[in-house]
Amino acid sequence: MSNTPVTELTDRAREIFRLVVEGFISSGQPMGSKALAGAGRVNLSPASIRSVLAELEMLGLLAAPHTSAGRMPTETGLRLFVDGMMQVAEPTRQERAAIEKRLGEPGPIEAALEQASTILSDISGAAGMVMVPTREPRLAQMSLVPLSPTRALAVMVGEDGQIENRILELTEPAASSSLEQASNYITARLAGRTLAEAAAAMTAEINSGRSELDLVSRDLVERGLAVWSADASARPVLIIRGQANLLDEAALGDIERVRSLLDDLENKQSVAELLERARKADATRIFIGAENRLFALSGSSVIASPYRDREGKVVGVLGVIGPTRLNYARVVPMVDFTAQSLGKLIG
Repeated sequence: MSNTPVTELTDRAREIFRLVVEGFISSGQPMGSKALAGAGRVNLSPASIRSVLAELEMLGLLAAPHTSAGRMPTETGLRLFVDGMMQVAEPTRQERAAIEKRLGEPGPIEAALEQASTILSDISGAAGMVMVPTREPRLAQMSLVPLSPTRALAVMVGEDGQIENRILELTEPAASSSLEQASNYITARLAGRTLAEAAAAMTAEINSGRSELDLVSRDLVERGLAVWSADASARPVLIIRGQANLLDEAALGDIERVRSLLDDLENKQSVAELLERARKADATRIFIGAENRLFALSGSSVIASPYRDREGKVVGVLGVIGPTRLNYARVVPMVDFTAQSLGKLIG
């Protein structure tokens, strides 16, 4: 692996290297000396260009595929380009307005998260990913409605107005009065708390002997809260949109790599663990190819940025994943702006 800084490359080597990288990102194809010499791109003969290409290959910045006489950047070369040569293309006013409008459409925050993932997919031409915020909803009201002697409907209303229903299987028949007592207890004493906080407060009160619940109602409270706690842990941690974008014409020649990438994306928990590495970053992070173990085989790149709530606390991460020829200069600032815009919607 080369550790050559950009400043140690000659002017002509730097220019040829830049053209090869930009050509590869644009077309997905290796760049040959004739293509670089054509259209006045480089004021050198093809023979001189081939000599520079060979030097860059020896430095580990370029590679020559067996099926082509051209060169393409290695992962090391892409890292050098991204860190030392790339000039980002900030989103225009119209693009920023369009992103904010799509994110701000009426609906629950889950709709905004899905929209963010779709936006990132559209922008990058790859797959968009959004890690769901880890914060829990706070209870406003909880009711237990009898369905049969051994089944009840648990209805939870969050402080954000969201309503969720769950079927509660009872270990033994419960009277309507016990269901009502349990519902009143939860609403009166546990409102304004998260599920974890509510369960801890309930346990402390029962253990201290201060609870006025009978045994049946106490069991209903415990089971009613537990059904949401278990449900929360099983919810998807990641929203991914645009996987079909990964099957473009350039990918058809390397279908095994794409199949490997799609298999990796199926393991959302592992993808989320990768994105966790970007949670503590101050800015957008770029993982190229083997720099992340999860996507080493598929040779893919990930661009990820944390998003924060209105108090400045990081609540999730969003980004894109695709081939290493992602248009980093355009996608990086778009990911960053989308993260900022989504954060404004998180209370």
